[in-house]
Amino acid sequence: MGYSEANSSYITIPINTAYIKPGEPYDTIIKNALNFLDDDDFLVVSETPLAISQNRLVDEADFKPSISAYILADVWSKYLWGYIFGPLFGIKKRTIKNLRKLPHEARSHKEVILHYYGWKHALKPASEAGVDLSNAPGTCVSLLPHDPQGVSEEMERKIAHISGKRVTVMIIDTDATYKLGRTKFTSLPISIDHIKNNMGIFGYLFGRLGKILGPTPLGVSKSHSIDYIMQIARAAEECQNNHENNMETVYDMQKISKGDVNNITVEMLDSITHMPAVIVRRSHKVL
Repeated sequence: MGYSEANSSYITIPINTAYIKPGEPYDTIIKNALNFLDDDDFLVVSETPLAISQNRLVDEADFKPSISAYILADVWSKYLWGYIFGPLFGIKKRTIKNLRKLPHEARSHKEVILHYYGWKHALKPASEAGVDLSNAPGTCVSLLPHDPQGVSEEMERKIAHISGKRVTVMIIDTDATYKLGRTKFTSLPISIDHIKNNMGIFGYLFGRLGKILGPTPLGVSKSHSIDYIMQIARAAEECQNNHENNMETVYDMQKISKGDVNNITVEMLDSITHMPAVIVRRSHKVL
């Protein structure tokens, strides 16, 4: 466990755990954070371990791709976005590279997105609807957690009950929140009230014209200004990005799968240290 300066304003403390297995309570996050929490801290929790804890896993192998899914994967995402729209809109080179080498399994992935979230999200070339391909065993993916706002409030109550500490719990997704004019928005199906959500491909396209504010808060247990919330979210994301076992995309999972991500087991995931949460604290320099 180490402390780091996120910037001149915030100190971040990573919270490490073993792999939180499907259906397993998330309480290990709270347990491992308690000794490091102070009053007025933020405990910023990634959405995926909470979704897995809620058993929000879907096995994509159970979904037979439709013609629509074939077109979305093989034509729309792989070729049009990989070779034309991606470079045109200036999306990340890593994303373009990944789109150009989309495997056949992407067809089933698009079918899952169509089934659960519809065309608006399936048209997004990557990271559709916040469905996470990383940190899940085999051919499973995790949907967004159920009621992240309620979960954030529940986690805050548990921390207060056990330790008496007054903290704010925030749940975030790495998908971006954008700002265009005065409007803050995300392509994700859900977010906190301050951010317009469920924009799918339209949010992704308008986001090319706007400014990226940081990862998207899905739930915040206490009321704070949106600018303050986004500062905390960015500090937490920076800390997570520096984690040696950070698996932001399914391709990062090749680190533990020897190249075949479909063969990843719970035991493999449990063999590495995970960082499902970050404590973010105001530095004394700004007090």
